[in-house]
Amino acid sequence: MAEKIFTFLKGLEERMRADGYVAGTKCVLVNLSEEEKEDMLCGHSERLAIAFGILSTKEGEVLRVMKNLRICVDCHTAMKFISIIAKRKIIVRDAKRFHHFEDGICSCGDYW
Repeated sequence: MAEKIFTFLKGLEERMRADGYVAGTKCVLVNLSEEEKEDMLCGHSERLAIAFGILSTKEGEVLRVMKNLRICVDCHTAMKFISIIAKRKIIVRDAKRFHHFEDGICSCGDYW
């Protein structure tokens, strides 16, 4: 299943880029190449959880993810794109608040 999730995420990232997504690598504080930083961002836990949720639920079901850390800026942006591509409502509870992503808009109003 892990291979299927990572393959799905790569395809999803390609679709996001076609729609205008640009990875926000500023939040990766390690001295790596841009490509390596983008790969690190793709492996964040909330993205893996969303990919698993999309693959294992019926179309149109709401996805809910809880995490004990704050969602990074890049994952927040990615969730907005994913909500459009997957045509799903995505709810992410991070350490600070609930984020309700629907049709490319977040309920927090991008307040950080």
